[in-house]
Amino acid sequence: MNKLKVFALSMVLALVSMATTHAQAQTNGQQTIKIKTSAVCDMCKTTLEKAMAYEKGVKSSSLDVDSKVLTVTFDSRKTDAAKIKKAVTETGYDADELPAQERAYNKLDDCCKKDAHQ
Repeated sequence: MNKLKVFALSMVLALVSMATTHAQAQTNGQQTIKIKTSAVCDMCKTTLEKAMAYEKGVKSSSLDVDSKVLTVTFDSRKTDAAKIKKAVTETGYDADELPAQERAYNKLDDCCKKDAHQ
């Protein structure tokens, strides 16, 4: 019976810890978004992740080249999804429904252009 009490207590503590962590994430304004991009290669991955590192409020970013999805974790007190998407387009890539800015797209290496890998 004693082992059961210890197990139950450890489960309660684990649940409280998880709830506290979730509450902290909400209070510190941390959010994560996924953006469908037009990225096509590993060079695109490097370019986008580097560009996101310079964006105010962005904590981390990671592009999955196969799915073309950029995952960005950011502080919502310093930036928002619209600003991040705009930064993606200013880097030369589509961001969900927003097309890449033409001038930035034209500056991409040929291997990073949408039709380069067809």
